[in-house]
Amino acid sequence: MSKNSTAKTVDGVLTAVIRYLEAIVFRRGKLILALLALFTLVMAWFGSQLRMEAGFEKQLPVNHPYVKAYEKYRGDVIGANRLSIVVRAKNGTIWTQEGLSRLYSVTQAVMFLPNITRLEVQSLWTPNTYVNEITESGFRADPVIPESVIPQTLTPDAIVRIRDAAREGGYIGTLVGNDQKSAMITAEVHEFDAAGKRIDYVAYHDLIEKTLRQQFSDKDFQIEIIGFAEEVGAIAHGAKNVLLFCGISLLLTALAVYWYCRSVRLTVLAIACSLTSLIWQFGTLHLIGYGLDPLAVLIPFLIFAIGVSHGVQQINYIVREIAHGKTTAEAARASFTGLLIPGVLALVTAFVSFITLALVPIEMVRELAITASIGVGYKIVTNLVMLPLAASMMKFDSQFAERAMQRGEQRGQWLRWIASLAKPRNAAVVLLVAGVVVATAAWEARDRVIGTLQPGAPELRVNALYNLDAASIAGAYDTGQDWLTVFVEAQGADCSNVNVGLYVDQFSTAMRHVPGVVSVKSYSDMLKIYNQGYNEGNPMMAVVPTDQGNYASLSEEISRSRGYMNKTCSMVAANLYLTDHKATTINHVIDSINGYAAAHPSPDAKVLLGAGNAGIQAAVNDAVAHSELPMMLYVYAAIIVLVLVVYQDLRAVVACCLPLSAGSLIGYWFMKELQIGLTVATLPVMVLAVGIGVDYAFYIYNRLQLHLSHGLNIVKSLEKSILEVGIATIFTALTLAVGVATWSFSELKFQADMGKLLAIMFGVNLVMAMTVLPALAVWLERIFPRRKAVSVPGILTH
Repeated sequence: MSKNSTAKTVDGVLTAVIRYLEAIVFRRGKLILALLALFTLVMAWFGSQLRMEAGFEKQLPVNHPYVKAYEKYRGDVIGANRLSIVVRAKNGTIWTQEGLSRLYSVTQAVMFLPNITRLEVQSLWTPNTYVNEITESGFRADPVIPESVIPQTLTPDAIVRIRDAAREGGYIGTLVGNDQKSAMITAEVHEFDAAGKRIDYVAYHDLIEKTLRQQFSDKDFQIEIIGFAEEVGAIAHGAKNVLLFCGISLLLTALAVYWYCRSVRLTVLAIACSLTSLIWQFGTLHLIGYGLDPLAVLIPFLIFAIGVSHGVQQINYIVREIAHGKTTAEAARASFTGLLIPGVLALVTAFVSFITLALVPIEMVRELAITASIGVGYKIVTNLVMLPLAASMMKFDSQFAERAMQRGEQRGQWLRWIASLAKPRNAAVVLLVAGVVVATAAWEARDRVIGTLQPGAPELRVNALYNLDAASIAGAYDTGQDWLTVFVEAQGADCSNVNVGLYVDQFSTAMRHVPGVVSVKSYSDMLKIYNQGYNEGNPMMAVVPTDQGNYASLSEEISRSRGYMNKTCSMVAANLYLTDHKATTINHVIDSINGYAAAHPSPDAKVLLGAGNAGIQAAVNDAVAHSELPMMLYVYAAIIVLVLVVYQDLRAVVACCLPLSAGSLIGYWFMKELQIGLTVATLPVMVLAVGIGVDYAFYIYNRLQLHLSHGLNIVKSLEKSILEVGIATIFTALTLAVGVATWSFSELKFQADMGKLLAIMFGVNLVMAMTVLPALAVWLERIFPRRKAVSVPGILTH
């Protein structure tokens, strides 16, 4: 079969399918709308039960080497899901009866928090905080605060002894601030309880705030809290304001749609159809057992933006057809059939774009992919079927049609300048300028960072309470909020292999000089402390012992303290405390670790990464980095296949895809300039930008094909296409850009950043679709002239 006959066969099939769908939908219109209304009510009830749900374990990349090592030894090292609570005296030091009493009360309150193992809680008041002492009978480890001491018996002499013991035990900078104005309590939060039920982090955050901060903060003492449970709760509470800003965006969008069509009914219809898909999406998420992750809370409203984009195209088509003398029912049918193919193409592309997020091996991102894909899938029904069907039930008089015609002519005047860019000479200039811009963007985007670029919680603003606490703790403690645990596996479970201890000592010494490392607490440090203690405190004995018997006995002592080794001596650890968890800091430290391991191989020890919150963050960044390119390749492959199936023309592929890829490169450039890293929160936005950008391309190219099939030349076809859909495209992009730009005022920094980035991307994709796409189409036609007439499905000749 020839290529021409194949194209006609495809066109014929598409025409038949669209004709069939049109007949069914509009013949049973009232029944279909009634069923959709009933379905909306049911899903609204289920959607009302949807709750925010976060999880620490959901952030772990599946099968990543760092995560495998962490899971293997997580019971032997400091837990990555750690909660740190600091009691800070507003006046004076913590070494007062009131200060230590307050510390005692907060410690007791932490012990009784749910999902906390009491024996793992550590503060000056817990028995696992001890000081090594030399006595006549030998080495002894006593609690910093003896069991006989209680808050009521804290005399000045007792307080001095506690202060001296904390100093001798090396707890200044770890459990006591370097300025000695505060003391810390640490505890690991267990995500699942004994029954296997996952913790509700939002409720847990509220409990922490009520039980700790509100109860123990007053004019004399301040409570500071950091950790995943506190951070995600703060983000969730900030996310409640997402509704406010999305409401503002909704209002601005509604006003803009009204200005565009000058019809309250069409405005309400466009907004209602987009909101309906949100209701269906929320209800579906609850039915499949999902919650809404705080970091994914923007996704439904980004999907709403896609719905508005398609809704405006439908309104534009209907109003234009009414202006040309058709009845509302006829205009709605024309809109349904005329936009079904480009609309489905765009939404299927967006669906594929989001579903490819599942390539990122992180449970949270995979849930996000499903969440977004469900929303986009529902858009096919609400925007391509429900909207024209509901519009067909409306009536508009001849005066509305006349006013619509006048507005169209007035708005079309200044579009003629843009349409003139389709002339070959102008198109060549456009391509030259675009080439320079894209080349610059590609060069600048090469330095974009995968991971966070701010200390503290990058999702929150610098002056957010959590980030203020984080900055205060980081400034007062050597073991602040960010640490990287490095595992050193001994080649054989031999507790007398002194070479392992010596290797860790050399490694720790080297790491202390790495920029970004504040301090190092390692297995070899513990060996030195214990060895000195067993040798009457002689400073010269603060070394790793080389006697195998002594080495083995000290290792047995150290194994009783969690965080430095396992019981079999097959693994020992070094905890590197970092200045922050910015991607640049983590990457530099990890490069230094890998560089040291490569330059100093040992037959007795093997260096593995890693645990700690910085190790987990590094694994997440690595997973995003390795998933990004395959994901984008799948997205573009899907676009190419869809365009080829529908248009059977490689020119369409080039014209639709090149502007899209150029827009993505420019987006990465702006991310770099705005100091926005590519993270699990920002990656969906870049995918969304592809989804919105391809909408513009498909709607313009679809009209181009239609006019070419009528025998017009490429320049005239492009001019008419831009005049017909240009206003709707420009209007949609500007409306969405203004709407999301209001997010810049959100107290959530990541929402503000996403608002800026989306506003830029909407504008960039608009410019690319309105200028580069026509320019490419013109020159592709000149370089590769068509040898046969353009054929499109007959139904598209409306």
